[in-house]
Amino acid sequence: MINLRDVRLRRGPEPLIEHATLSLLQGEKIGVVGRNGCGKSTLLALLQGTVAPDQGDFECPPGLTIAVVSQELPHSQQPVVEHVIDGDAALRSCERQLAAAQHAGDGLAQARWLGEYDHLGGYTARSRAAALLDGLGFEAAAIDRPIAEFSGGLRMRANLARALMCPSQLLLLDEPTNHLDLDAVLWLERWLQGYRGMLLLVSHDRDFLDAVVGRVLHIQGGRIDSYAGDFSRFETLRAARLAQQQAVNEKLRRETARVQSFIDRFRAQATKARQAQSRIKWLERLPSIIEQQGESAFEWSFAEPARLPEPLVVLDRVAAGYPGRAVLSDIRLSVRPGMRLGILGRNGAGKSTLVRTLAGDLEPLSGNRTAAPDLEVGFFAQLEVDQLDPGDSAIGQLARRGGPARGWTEQQQRDHLGSFGFRGDRVFEPVGRFSGGERARLSLAILVARRPNLLLLDEPTNHLDHEMRDALLVALQEFAGAVVLVSHDRGLLGGVCDEFVRVRAGRIEPYDGDLADYARWLGQGEDAATSVPSGIGGDTAMDTAPLTAADRREQRRLDAERRNRLTPLRAEMRRIEEDLERRNTERTAMEAQLADPALYAASTDAARGLPLRHAQLSAQIEALEERWLALGAELEAATAAP
Repeated sequence: MINLRDVRLRRGPEPLIEHATLSLLQGEKIGVVGRNGCGKSTLLALLQGTVAPDQGDFECPPGLTIAVVSQELPHSQQPVVEHVIDGDAALRSCERQLAAAQHAGDGLAQARWLGEYDHLGGYTARSRAAALLDGLGFEAAAIDRPIAEFSGGLRMRANLARALMCPSQLLLLDEPTNHLDLDAVLWLERWLQGYRGMLLLVSHDRDFLDAVVGRVLHIQGGRIDSYAGDFSRFETLRAARLAQQQAVNEKLRRETARVQSFIDRFRAQATKARQAQSRIKWLERLPSIIEQQGESAFEWSFAEPARLPEPLVVLDRVAAGYPGRAVLSDIRLSVRPGMRLGILGRNGAGKSTLVRTLAGDLEPLSGNRTAAPDLEVGFFAQLEVDQLDPGDSAIGQLARRGGPARGWTEQQQRDHLGSFGFRGDRVFEPVGRFSGGERARLSLAILVARRPNLLLLDEPTNHLDHEMRDALLVALQEFAGAVVLVSHDRGLLGGVCDEFVRVRAGRIEPYDGDLADYARWLGQGEDAATSVPSGIGGDTAMDTAPLTAADRREQRRLDAERRNRLTPLRAEMRRIEEDLERRNTERTAMEAQLADPALYAASTDAARGLPLRHAQLSAQIEALEERWLALGAELEAATAAP
């Protein structure tokens, strides 16, 4: 076995290969592919021992016999067949030792070296060399001609035959078919198929690689990636990886645009400035998160909801809690498609109670909960993993609890579970054998299968590792429905939620601070329970002064009035944002049509009317943007008003 661990290779000042870690096994036939100059020949030079790694560890078994094709053209008068036999260094050494014993008249030494000569195949060496030369296109009558008399191409073939003559354990071939005709290539394929040592083959000939290798090393951008199978399978797997990367890049572009839009909209607004700053930090992390998602074993997303009614669910003057004990009162909340709402509050404040009431698990003690007829709730409770039947299998739980998954074929169910890391016979194992993280993944898989339009997530990242958390975050970013999230994971809250409410003192209230403000508020203790978070406005002295009961009643009245002023403004802004998104999408598609030269060759009414439609659409977008800006100013003024 040959091992590379964290190897760096340079040619000149720039590294060709970095952080290469791989193992090469005896008997493997490995193709090495990549663009010219990527480091293929340098890798072979490392294995040959002519270069040393600039970094890392390289382990090669001592005494390993390595055969390599010389790139220098021989010019001697030596017969070509003898040039080939020279490739067997052990045999030539034995011949020299035998000649020395004969010259010395040492009969005992002669006998010993004759035995070794026979063992090394000395008596068949010429015939084996001749067979190699024949396979590579030399005429039988020409093998005793001086090698210098042959063309450069034939001399390179002689060098190849010389390398094949060596009884090697490792054979390194760099573009061996360059000087061969088709017959010689086919012969070499058959010869290499029967080779019993380890083979590393650099070649651009796909058919040749397909015929010989069972593993491919692809060098690109300083990385060495290993693919099991022949070259055709490599191409298939590589294409899939590239398609995945393209999808990752497109996802990154979309999400960057969405987050940047939030930043651009709210950066100048005092009430949203801190949230905008938080999103800037989030935007810096976005490429690495999405890239990791692209390379993750978890590749899933929420399906497009069948319907998105407006609103999804409304709580109107709701008191929520348990028989005989109200936890929250006077809840007024409307959840709409596209909403990304984070629920903040101290432990025990009533966050889970609010979520359960939205889900319909708890009936309001008073007031009204109105749910759209097409509401489909995906509810992940804190104790969701405990609802799984430990005696049932993952596929059984999916079929019973996954809504539409009941009608899927077994293969569809297995494919779905596979995207959450449950592969092969793992889907039939009892859930009781799963770790906490695996049960959490299974619960998410079941939730996703239900195709919800409203996600209610109460601490969904409990038991999840970093990889799965990032996968969940990206999936939530792409979800078309509404998300209501309770979480201690600030990265998840900051990356998903566009707006927050805070639960305190039995009420819910809009929260316009950022998560750093909220963390500071939590750290202030119970004495600050009624203070206004930093960045929200208000006089410092008033923030810290104790409030009387009358003061708190007056504050609640003012808060209610403020909400009544703000709600219609926010609703109209959201409608405009949705309209702008639709119209901008239409304009982008239209601009692609207008950029097509074929359009102008057409004489249809549609072709002639397209520029006019584009101008009208641009004017509508401009008007909507002006209205949105005006509403933003009005909202900011209303927020600042007492």
